[in-house]
Amino acid sequence: MQEEFLSRKLQERREQNAYRQLRLPDDRVDFYSNDYLGIVSNRLLPPPGSSYASGSTGSRLLAGNYPLIEETEQELAAFHHAEAGLIFNSGYDANSGLLSCVAQRGDTILYDSLSHASIRDGVRLSFAQAFSFLHNDTEDLAKKLKMAVGNIFVVTESIFSMDGDQAPLKAIAALCEQYGAGLIVDEAHATGVVGERGEGLVQQLGLERSCFARVHTFGKAVGCHGAFIAGSERLRNYLINFSRPFIFSTALPEMAVHAIRESYRLFPGLEAARRQLQQLVQQWQQARLPYEVLISSTPIQGIIIPGNEAVKKMAARLHEQQLDVRPILYPTVPRGKERLRIILHAFNTPGQMEQLVKLLGS
Repeated sequence: MQEEFLSRKLQERREQNAYRQLRLPDDRVDFYSNDYLGIVSNRLLPPPGSSYASGSTGSRLLAGNYPLIEETEQELAAFHHAEAGLIFNSGYDANSGLLSCVAQRGDTILYDSLSHASIRDGVRLSFAQAFSFLHNDTEDLAKKLKMAVGNIFVVTESIFSMDGDQAPLKAIAALCEQYGAGLIVDEAHATGVVGERGEGLVQQLGLERSCFARVHTFGKAVGCHGAFIAGSERLRNYLINFSRPFIFSTALPEMAVHAIRESYRLFPGLEAARRQLQQLVQQWQQARLPYEVLISSTPIQGIIIPGNEAVKKMAARLHEQQLDVRPILYPTVPRGKERLRIILHAFNTPGQMEQLVKLLGS
């Protein structure tokens, strides 16, 4: 096969100044990773030791099930006030595996317009009809709910990955109850960070019983890999039988699940780290900068610098000054909404924040 078509598409990306390349980490100040609590950077988890297997040898339905993974699922379900839950290999697998199988032909999925790609891909794989509603707009959601048919599912993130803002979950949950819809909440960027013990926004608001399913991922503040779908025992059994990413994937090994369990035993006690994060958020939000700063009370902070070329130049300037901040380019975000996605961590210092603000303002 000739590969000219690949070259053409890559050239289009270069012409848009949106060509992506992999980078290795260096010793610059981290304002880009999802290690919000510093669990990875500070090596807070103990090494697994040789008693834990490096591979699971198969899918959970064949050779890959073992006591540790089921025990961990029970611990996570208890922590998240759920009847049961199921571990997936990644947040992407969890979202796509859940949404692609629960909604059937003749059902309706309504999802926030700024939902993560894994949610969108799961929706696309479903046989249900699907419509987006305007970001965090409960009036638009209500209009869409009035027209929905079949089993209805409403999908949102609790903390949005690009803007760092919160969903109006109480209002959304009330609408779901009014119209008999199942609420699905992706807590990826809330797990470990939001709530007194890092339990997430749903539990902070007392909405556990209002949710059909919650997705908690481990690759961010938890400092591990994988994800957990919390819900009913019936939902767990359904996913075991119908979720293709679960059925046809080799299970996470014992080493990975051990790290997940240890992190869940650790991060609820990191109150000081969560307080430090909030202090840094306040410091950033009070800064006066010549750009649009998105309103966010979470570690995800955005500053709009329109145009791929302009935002890449600013990121390069910060990089020269030993600060690592990553630009988010079109088409990942809409044209004109290109931005620096600044991630705050418990290990960042007020002095580093002052340097960042000074460089952006000069």
